[in-house]
Amino acid sequence: MTTPDFRPTHVVPQDGLPAWEAPDPARPTVPLDPLLPVRLVARRGDWAHIMCANGWSAWVDGRLLVTVPQGPPDHEDPPVRTADARPLLARADQALARYRAAVEELADGRLDGESFRGRTQGLRIGVVVDGESVWLYDSEHGRWEYADGSGLSTYAADAAPMTSQPAQPAQPAEPAEPAASAEGAAPAEPDGASESARPAESARPTDRTATRVVAPKGEP
Repeated sequence: MTTPDFRPTHVVPQDGLPAWEAPDPARPTVPLDPLLPVRLVARRGDWAHIMCANGWSAWVDGRLLVTVPQGPPDHEDPPVRTADARPLLARADQALARYRAAVEELADGRLDGESFRGRTQGLRIGVVVDGESVWLYDSEHGRWEYADGSGLSTYAADAAPMTSQPAQPAQPAEPAEPAASAEGAAPAEPDGASESARPAESARPTDRTATRVVAPKGEP
């Protein structure tokens, strides 16, 4: 049965999505089907509390949800820009310049091996260009972003969702609706368990390169 006035804000990625009864790795629940419409109710760090059309709710990795396009704005409203890839491109260019300078100093004998390692420690760069498409690594947020010149979207995350703050309503003007059928879907107790910030290893891939891939717009 569909909840009256249900309006999805996101859909599940095409490969489906693991789900938990609470932002706690010890409480997994039924995974979400691919391309399932959901409504974002609240966020807690990287976790997202979502509700399905039938009123059932769960917690998921909010970074991997695909945003549903909203209706066009009123003609009086100014145009809104989509996410811009240029800041990430600029950071990648700066990081590459730092690495190139360190390599040149090492080659000229102005740096020894230990100094070179110290100069480049923590430096992470990732850029893949294929025609109009580009994949950029965002080292500040630990994820890959995809851009095609017209917008920027998350492609993959290299870490599990983390809890950094108490759950906040996604839309303050509309109170969150209670879960209809998932008894354990209420928010977890205040952060006290050291492991509550990450999903269980058995439920997440152990390879840090990507936890879930979100297909870029226009690709099958």
